Amino acid sequence: DGKALFAAQCAACHQATGKGLPGVFPPLDGSEWVHGDARVLANILLHGVTGEIEVAGQKYQGAMPAFAQLGDAELAGLASYIRNAWGNKGEPMTAEFFAAERKAGAARTAPFEGGAALKALATGGS
Repeated sequence: DGKALFAAQCAACHQATGKGLPGVFPPLDGSEWVHGDARVLANILLHGVTGEIEVAGQKYQGAMPAFAQLGDAELAGLASYIRNAWGNKGEPMTAEFFAAERKAGAARTAPFEGGAALKALATGGS
């Protein structure tokens, strides 16, 4: 269940409200990274992010861990919950989609280096 996974894995940083902690942990509610390209969100969850990222006009410097230890169905449930919780209105994500992204990024051994690397992924990079 995506809501339970969020509570266990994500709420400590991003808060139960999805609002994050200003200046420390970015919000998921209304985040362009959450309701944007599903491939980017999948890769954030699979590989993590370190370094600078801008969310809703505010810059954050930190590290989000990878959650690749979760199964594809768990990740799909988690991502679908995040994409539809609070004020977000996104399409659900499937286990098959996560399986394909996991396979495509199998060579990646480090987190994405901030928002710039995620934007490159969205435009066809790896």
